[in-house]
Amino acid sequence: MLDDALKSQIKAYLEKVVRPIEIHAAIDSSAKSMEMVSLLTDIANLSDKITLVEEQASTERTPSFALTSPGHDISLRFAGIPLGHEFTSLVLALLQVGGHPPRVEQEIIDQIRTLDGDFSFETYFSLSCQNCPDVVQALNLMAVLNPRIKHVAIDGGVFPKEVEARQIMSVPAIYLNGEIFGQGRMDVEQILAKIDTASAARNAEKINNQEPFEVLIVGGGPAGAAAAIYAARKGIRTGIATERFGGQVLDTAAIENFISVRHTEGPELASALEEHVKEYGVEIMNLQRAEKLVRKGDHLEVALASGAALRSKSVILTTGARWRQLGVPGEQDYRNKGVTYCPHCDGPLFKGKRVAVIGGGNSGVEAAIDLAGIVDHVTLIELDFKLRADEVLQRKLRSLANVDIVTCAKTLEVKGDGHKVTGLAYENRRTSDKRVLPLDGVFVQIGLLPNTEWLKGTLELTPHGEIVVDSHGRTSMPGVFAAGDCTTTPYKQIVIAVGEGAKASLAAFDHLIRISAPDEEEVKAA
Repeated sequence: MLDDALKSQIKAYLEKVVRPIEIHAAIDSSAKSMEMVSLLTDIANLSDKITLVEEQASTERTPSFALTSPGHDISLRFAGIPLGHEFTSLVLALLQVGGHPPRVEQEIIDQIRTLDGDFSFETYFSLSCQNCPDVVQALNLMAVLNPRIKHVAIDGGVFPKEVEARQIMSVPAIYLNGEIFGQGRMDVEQILAKIDTASAARNAEKINNQEPFEVLIVGGGPAGAAAAIYAARKGIRTGIATERFGGQVLDTAAIENFISVRHTEGPELASALEEHVKEYGVEIMNLQRAEKLVRKGDHLEVALASGAALRSKSVILTTGARWRQLGVPGEQDYRNKGVTYCPHCDGPLFKGKRVAVIGGGNSGVEAAIDLAGIVDHVTLIELDFKLRADEVLQRKLRSLANVDIVTCAKTLEVKGDGHKVTGLAYENRRTSDKRVLPLDGVFVQIGLLPNTEWLKGTLELTPHGEIVVDSHGRTSMPGVFAAGDCTTTPYKQIVIAVGEGAKASLAAFDHLIRISAPDEEEVKAA
């Protein structure tokens, strides 16, 4: 099932295994079971430390397989066939079950091992979801490290009846002890913060004890990473406070225009950025949302939602942007119940169904093209009188038989039955005619909104919420700089954010030199 090149790579990884691994496969006579056995056989043949045991189905989910190690209490199972984005999750699980140390800070490992309680997690994923592996890998790691934690990763495409019964319309969907725990990307720190209630207070205390920084970056996307690297290379004390390192890049699928990198994916790029930043000893403070920026004496202070505060001589704001919402009735009521913002992640859950894509720019048209290959029918709805996507994308879209295009249409309401989306109401802007379109899903692709609400009244912002910056990334407050998608810099692209982050960092360093330079009288006295 695996080609020779991939087998060679996996074999090299499995040489790091230090203890026996047992794979217990629950199978029946189905084609999916045979496919899973073929994959597992290929893997087992690559290491003498792996034993594959085939068992007739004794579990509610077939095909599935558990990974364990003799003498170790590990409850970790994959239900389905973890290929696509989840193949990496399988390889990592094999390494960790086989005793290879995880690339996680010791503090996190200790926190997992000392968790008090019994936690049975289930994660529903789709093979095309680039957000799902973070959740699957985090919970697998926790199951390896703590015997009181169980995890099953479930391919929703293989178990559609479960997905339907639990009305899962967005992945990753995470259940804890049978109840919904979370939806969307979460890393191990975020999961721990939800189940270890004392961790927030510990982290806040740790942050409050931080010495003042010379450069504090708020936001951990490409702009923030570049700013941190350029500052740290100057030998000055640098910190990053961010809600999630990687920012919007984590939600990006294929990236093919980052210069010198022919192809990568968002999570892969985010991981590379974080590794590069950590090489310079930058203090990264995750799960921190900024709420206020003020000047206090010689320092700027950033107050955080956790109750902690950070001080610095200069601040670089790289808070990025998030998906813009429709702002119509029903959108929030049916979010993750048919309303979604990620066609790559959630598209497979709508196989054979009717959906709408809102937005006629490149993102909207690309989403409609991708979904047309999965769902029964796509209706693309655009507010403007014409589509705004590149002509090559429009031509592709118009060639698809199961796509309708509706322009000059204002979305009025997302309809539902109390449990899930059932339709979309819109108005023809030319004729004022109103129509309700019966469908099962709504994919919103109408651009980005800057994460700057917390800065209103503090910095100069445009009516759209962008931070006004000059050619050096300076804002309206001395000592405060900004870069990336949260600013007035045109063309919201990763490569531009990286360059702007570097520029803002150099400008901040120049600012620090000037405010620390002795005045004329001090020079004369010397």
